[in-house]
Amino acid sequence: LIRRRESFRQGDGPRFAVTGELDRKIRSVFPFRLTADQDRVVGEIAADLAMGPPMYRLLQGDVGTGKTAVALYALLAAVRNRCQGALMAPTEILAEQHHRTISRYLAAHPAVRISLLTGSLSAARKAEVQEDIASGRSHIVIGTHALIQEAVRFSRLGLVVVDEQHRFGVRERSALRLKGGSPHLLVMTATPIP
Repeated sequence: LIRRRESFRQGDGPRFAVTGELDRKIRSVFPFRLTADQDRVVGEIAADLAMGPPMYRLLQGDVGTGKTAVALYALLAAVRNRCQGALMAPTEILAEQHHRTISRYLAAHPAVRISLLTGSLSAARKAEVQEDIASGRSHIVIGTHALIQEAVRFSRLGLVVVDEQHRFGVRERSALRLKGGSPHLLVMTATPIP
C-alpha cells in the first residue's frame, strides 16, 4: 500500500489554489455549517490540492457524517481551478443519489454543470453526456463503472472521487484516474479499513 501510494504521488498533479475567498464561496453552497471534523478535513484536503504531487487520501466516516459535502468541497475546488471532477459510485442508485444531492446544493449555481453517466442511459443520452465530458462542458461528472468505459474522455480531469472504494478493484480505480494526467484522488468509505 505504501509503495502504491508513493508511485501514485510521482509526478506533478494540478495545483489548486483554495484562497480564503474561494473557501467562503464553496461553503456558501451548503445550507448548514460544516462540523469541526469536516472543517479539519477540508483544510487538509485544500492543503493537499495546493501541492505538486497528486493527493491520495482516504476519507472514512459512518453513513450520515457528511462525506459527500467534503467531496463536493474538493470537486468545487477543482472546478474553480479550471479542471473537471469525477465521482464514481458502485451502483446506479448511489450515483443517482449523489447527483440529486449535489444538484440540490448547486441549484443556485447554474454555471457549474453536473452530468450523470450510468449504464442504463439510452445510447443517444450516453453519447450526449460523453460529448459534454470530452468538451469540458460538464464540470462535475457523477457515474458508475460507465465512467471508466473506453468511450469516455475527459477534457481536463483534475480530481477523482471514488465512493465505497472497497467495492471497486484496484484496476477500476486506476482506470478512472488514468483518464486524466495525474489527477488528485479522494476515496471514501463507511467501512473501516484494517
